[in-house]
Amino acid sequence: MSDRNRAFGFSRRQVVRGLLASSAFGLTAKFGTGCAQSPSTGGDAAADGAAPEELVVGFIYVGPKDDYGYNQAHAEGAAAMVANVPGIRLVEEANVPETTAVAETMRSMIEIDGAKVLFPTSFGYFDPHILNMAKEFPDVQFLHAGGLYQEGVHPNNVGSYFGYIDEAQYVAGVVAGRMSKSGKLGFVAAKPIPQVLRNVNSFTLGARSVNPAATTQVIFTGEWAEPVKEAEATNSMADQGIEVITCHVDSPKVVIETAEKRGVYTSGYHADQSSLAPKGYLTGAEWDWSSIYTKLGQDFMAGKTLMAGDIPHILRGGLADNFCKLSPYGPAVTDEAKADGDAAAAGIKSGDLVIYKGPLKTNTGDEVLPADKEMKTNNVELEKMDYFVEGVIGSVS
Repeated sequence: MSDRNRAFGFSRRQVVRGLLASSAFGLTAKFGTGCAQSPSTGGDAAADGAAPEELVVGFIYVGPKDDYGYNQAHAEGAAAMVANVPGIRLVEEANVPETTAVAETMRSMIEIDGAKVLFPTSFGYFDPHILNMAKEFPDVQFLHAGGLYQEGVHPNNVGSYFGYIDEAQYVAGVVAGRMSKSGKLGFVAAKPIPQVLRNVNSFTLGARSVNPAATTQVIFTGEWAEPVKEAEATNSMADQGIEVITCHVDSPKVVIETAEKRGVYTSGYHADQSSLAPKGYLTGAEWDWSSIYTKLGQDFMAGKTLMAGDIPHILRGGLADNFCKLSPYGPAVTDEAKADGDAAAAGIKSGDLVIYKGPLKTNTGDEVLPADKEMKTNNVELEKMDYFVEGVIGSVS
């Protein structure tokens, strides 16, 4: 799809669907009726549990595939799936808004390309768009990054996968807390949803584990991609004397480059942005979608499905499960900071280090956990987070 076509209100797939629809007989002859099927996918083999000869898998991104961030991480994982799993044919569409446009894209991938598995990757795609399409196409598997599947509520052909990337954020916070002399850290964030709040909190708890006086100033931009506001927030933090800045936006490029120009350390997110900040990049919390998508691709080609229960409806993992990883340490990182970061990562992987343990309070003084309680990484309550912990400067409302 080109931005030019989208500007006129039509995607490439919409144009193709219009041409196909001009001949009802031709459409029926090629795809059949109802839930359309491309002959190249080998019928409903995947839905029936038999291994398909070829499987069309669709990936949908809310931004460009080369954004140095969220979308690039998913696109690299999709490419790895195709490279590592024979028989998978990939179809992709980028710059698809979190509106009915994504429903149109999903429908087109199914009806035109014959996709039997879809990965609509952006948070806002889930409800209502994925849920509605899943009901309409019960033989297609829809896997979404982030949305929390509810058994008995959501369609059986919907799955939810996500990584405990806040584990990597905790380690990045340890490094940031050790590298900052003043303990003043900054976090440029898009929206106050649970995944973002969890990253802010884990980063802060990591920093405070080595510097109890460390604080994290949070500025919300309001959208996943707001380059002007991201630059303004970064410059504002630099003006306040904040020494390490990280972020949770779709593309960290603007934040990282702006901070580098201001001489401020940075910690990346989603993917490796070290090339954008050769002097100030400390480390970063990266997704490792290549290993996850490759494993799922192998499962699909073996005939496994969400519907049969062969693939879990909720798939989660952290550092130990290769869902996420740390960017290599930058040249500015001291040996002491590296040692603390390595120790934190090892503790998380072994299970000895629990990020959320009492006593823990919100930044407004409310108790989250008493001294004798803890919430391990896989506790579903952490996926409903609606607060900032002590040490965070900012509000979720």
